[in-house]
Amino acid sequence: QVQLVESGGGLVQAGGSLKLSCAASGNIFSINAMGWFRQPPGTQRELVARITTGSITNYADSVKGRFTISRDNAKNTVYLEMNRLEPEDSGVYYCNAYLFNNRGWNDYWGQGTQVTVSS
Repeated sequence: QVQLVESGGGLVQAGGSLKLSCAASGNIFSINAMGWFRQPPGTQRELVARITTGSITNYADSVKGRFTISRDNAKNTVYLEMNRLEPEDSGVYYCNAYLFNNRGWNDYWGQGTQVTVSS
């Protein structure tokens, strides 16, 4: 079993900041990329930011310059620092890990954490 446990969501006013964390544990041999996706109400899940083991990052255009993704490989943990938040950033944020175990390489997801930005 693989567990991805997220924390750090909540309610914040526009212009404020939040930091999300996600720790992966369980049946893990190696993790390649980790990232954050979000799903605003009534829309599909979309990539927010992603980081590889070698710290190569990519961001959605809408968050560039405001969000920063980072990773602690020793702790199998990924972070998302979100600054200058906008109401459009609201949604459920899901942690994702592409990892290798006895089942091969697969994507795993956290349970999601709610981020609400009030105007």
